[in-house]
Amino acid sequence: MKRVGSFFGDWWRLVVPYFKSEEWPIAIPLLVGAIALTFTGVGLEVLFNDWNRRFYDALQNKNEDVFWHEIGFFSVLAALFIVNAVARGIVSPYLRLRWRRWLTNHYVSHWLRGRGYYRIELQRTVDNVDQRIAEDLNYLGQYTMTLFLGFLSAVATLLSFIVILWTLSGPVHLGFIGLDITIPGYMAVAALLYAIVGSLLANLVGRRLIPLNFMRQRYEANFRFSLVRVRENAEGIALYSGEAEEGRTLRERFADVFSNGWRVLFTQVQLAFYQSGYAQIAIIFPFLVTAPRFFAGAITLGAVMQTASAFGQVQNALSFFVDNYTSLAELRAVMDRLKGLQTAVDEKPPAAIEVAPEAGRTDVAATGMTLSLPTGQALLQGVDLKLPRGSATLVTGESGSGKSTLFRALAGIWPFGQGTVRIPAGARVLFLPQKPYIPIGTLRDAIKYPDEGSAASDAEIVAALEATHLGALKGRLDETAHWSNLLSGGEQQRLAIARALVFKPDWLFMDEATASQDVANEASIYRELKARLPGTTVISIGHSPALRQWHDRVVEVQRKPGEVGRLVEGAAPA
Repeated sequence: MKRVGSFFGDWWRLVVPYFKSEEWPIAIPLLVGAIALTFTGVGLEVLFNDWNRRFYDALQNKNEDVFWHEIGFFSVLAALFIVNAVARGIVSPYLRLRWRRWLTNHYVSHWLRGRGYYRIELQRTVDNVDQRIAEDLNYLGQYTMTLFLGFLSAVATLLSFIVILWTLSGPVHLGFIGLDITIPGYMAVAALLYAIVGSLLANLVGRRLIPLNFMRQRYEANFRFSLVRVRENAEGIALYSGEAEEGRTLRERFADVFSNGWRVLFTQVQLAFYQSGYAQIAIIFPFLVTAPRFFAGAITLGAVMQTASAFGQVQNALSFFVDNYTSLAELRAVMDRLKGLQTAVDEKPPAAIEVAPEAGRTDVAATGMTLSLPTGQALLQGVDLKLPRGSATLVTGESGSGKSTLFRALAGIWPFGQGTVRIPAGARVLFLPQKPYIPIGTLRDAIKYPDEGSAASDAEIVAALEATHLGALKGRLDETAHWSNLLSGGEQQRLAIARALVFKPDWLFMDEATASQDVANEASIYRELKARLPGTTVISIGHSPALRQWHDRVVEVQRKPGEVGRLVEGAAPA
């Protein structure tokens, strides 16, 4: 019961928000329509059950007039069944489609808000977020609507046919087994006991599917991710001749898929074997128990057929859990994965570094800031750093000393630590990492990124490309491509510099942003920045001695392995 309560509690929290959202004026009528069509289908089944009795009685009595009348009635019922099926095939899927759109927008926004996507990747709290958003949200709507409407249909069918079955089956006396007991409506009681025992056995056989389905989604996503990694890093793998190693990794990933798939298949076969046997016995069972009364002349053939039909409907309704155990297990796994994603996004470190804009401020300053690793170990402590406007500052230090972590903290994306970074209110700030992000799209949009509202003209973009020695690309501004795969590492860095020239930031932070350049190109980049962005304050992070000539301040990050680092004002530029 505790597991059942947990299941419905999680399901309620995942499902209800959509029907309370801004889409409720459409969502709720669609849901009501789907429910109404489900109940209408049950009503048609009741009419068809009664038709069974009249039709087979007409055959038994060889009453031709009644036979043809019932054929006509059946034609009307069949037409209504078709209309109902078509309507159900439109209303419910359309509701699922709108629901998936809302869920996707909601989860994507929640994932991106507050840089939750970045914290998840740093902490590795959940895996394969892309799959959870792309697939699990679809499955949530699909399984929910199928199971919810199926459950309502089962309840309505049970309430409709249990009375019919109770009336038709009559009482049975258990004297033939030595008991002086009479059971009224024995067929209804038998159907109830049959379904209860079946549900308990189905749970015993199929409960292993819940963890297996959870792991199946994980292994499938891991395998797809490994394939994407090979595609995205094709050049590096080719240069290292790493095909054998990548093939081994891919085979290992698929081995997990295969072994888990075999366990799922074996469990599903066991469950299918049980379900099939359960269903086949249910077909003949009502004929066995009504045959004595039929051959004794107590009931007609029509009554036998109506009883068999009613028993089948009641048995199917009571067997909802048995028939849908696999879907319920998959829904449970989907909900666990979505709940894990929500929890990971909502979890935030107890202390965080805040970036606070201040009106009238003329510098960027961090005071008393502490930076930690995801493990909690302190990396830098007591950081006091002032970056005056108009002063070019070089932050240097040995590899692993914490320079890039400081860069992320100043950008406001490093969640491990505490302190405040104060910046001038309204300042345009741009951070360039060592490996720039270039979105898939036109070259023009790639250079304008992330300034969606940029009013930069094509002439400005071309000038920026030429200033960064990328003039050969100026005729390809409208070309849509995966530019990260087309451009070398050095070209990507120069494109990022062109982006800075177009963006015209007040503050430009560069973390090893010219590390892939030769000395001549690096010098050319800094000359262009000084000439074209005279009002921009540049902060560079790097360890190349050649960078010193372009800066008038040097701040060194000093840290020994295993110790807490500190910032020290370095020597004057060489």
